[in-house]
Amino acid sequence: MHALSPLLSGFVPIWAISAVGYAVGRTGVLGPHAESVLGRFVFNVAMPAALFTTIAGTPLDAFVNTSMIAFAAGTALACLLGFAVSRWFFGRRLPDQAIGGMAAGYVNSANLGIPVAVQILGDASFVAPVLLFQVLLVTPVILTVLDAGTGGGAGPRREGGRRRGAGSAARLLLVPLRTPVILGAVLGCAVSAAGWRLPAALGHSVGLLGGAGVPTALLTLGMSLHGRPPATGAAFRAEVGATVLIKTLVQPLAALAVGSLVLHLPAHQLFAVVVLSALPSAQNVFVYARQYDLSTALARDSVMLSTLLSMATLSVAAWVLGPAPA
Repeated sequence: MHALSPLLSGFVPIWAISAVGYAVGRTGVLGPHAESVLGRFVFNVAMPAALFTTIAGTPLDAFVNTSMIAFAAGTALACLLGFAVSRWFFGRRLPDQAIGGMAAGYVNSANLGIPVAVQILGDASFVAPVLLFQVLLVTPVILTVLDAGTGGGAGPRREGGRRRGAGSAARLLLVPLRTPVILGAVLGCAVSAAGWRLPAALGHSVGLLGGAGVPTALLTLGMSLHGRPPATGAAFRAEVGATVLIKTLVQPLAALAVGSLVLHLPAHQLFAVVVLSALPSAQNVFVYARQYDLSTALARDSVMLSTLLSMATLSVAAWVLGPAPA
């Protein structure tokens, strides 16, 4: 439990910026369309820039790591369970099923993973392969399902009540070219693989844009807490509860089982895998739901509740698996 106090500091910015977003939404200081505009800015500009900067500066061989098999197994199981729960227990549509799966298995590695890794693991290098795995493998799958389910990509493009080009195989193949998040990641991979470096001024400019992504996403998340009636009802509470249970307990336990029983990972690698698997749902879930004109209630509540509960699960993981204090 020695890591509890430092751990708390990693969560403070999430709650503080979300609270500012709630205040902004409540006062209406940015106008009635601020949440929509800021959401599109994050998805189309800031997040692609952040992913490009991060991946371009990360050697791709960081992705080749035996411990990632355990993390990938836990993520796959959690996402599939979230998808199944949304589909068969709550009867959601395909795009909402994708959001349910993502909320259950997509960890907040970008802005929370690094401080948590530093505070609990003493080394942030474990975060790089997790980030690459989520961006290069999980994100394209989720966005492709969202694209297929909404029939034409992010944002409203309705003609006669439905989106254009629904079900087109060619459209699905072009998802990376039409989705800035994936395009930014792919370009980052190309730059990293080639060993290139952007000119200092250009790299700094892209970095500034990317740096706006996380705070703006959290601000938008906080704004969503005001201005609309909260989703209620036993079924909705059960869905959020199941999603958060999968995220905070099933995913890290699955990673622990695979890492210890199948891969026989060294203690420090097993500890890192479990800690990173126990991170809460990423705010990207909310951003994607918002961008694809879906209900954001499940994404919003799952992010908030899993962030709250993960402080306890991460502390338990540090107490059980972490090295004894000197």
